[in-house]
Amino acid sequence: MLEEKYSSQTLAAVIAITAFITSFVNYIFFPSVALCGASGVVFAFILLSSFTSFKEGEIPITFILVAVFFIGQQIWEGITVQDNISNMAHIVGGVIGGFLGYGLNVKTRFSRIIK
Repeated sequence: MLEEKYSSQTLAAVIAITAFITSFVNYIFFPSVALCGASGVVFAFILLSSFTSFKEGEIPITFILVAVFFIGQQIWEGITVQDNISNMAHIVGGVIGGFLGYGLNVKTRFSRIIK
């Protein structure tokens, strides 16, 4: 679904941006904790996929629902559950996916740069 809407190069850029920012945030807030996996990228793709039926000047209801439920769940689990899952990576990945999804679909200079 995402490759139909965006090119492979755009998705590779989303992966790289998400991995870099997630790693940077992890290094700043949790310098002694190593990340392993691509769950931040998966969450970025989940939020990015809610923008596949985007119309100029609108924010899709699917984005709002997905953001509230998925990111809200990660915030809740980050506070209440003690496990070895990086909820920070999920939250940061989701936020990045939301920003990139909106930025890629609005006719701005940003969307021309990353595409």
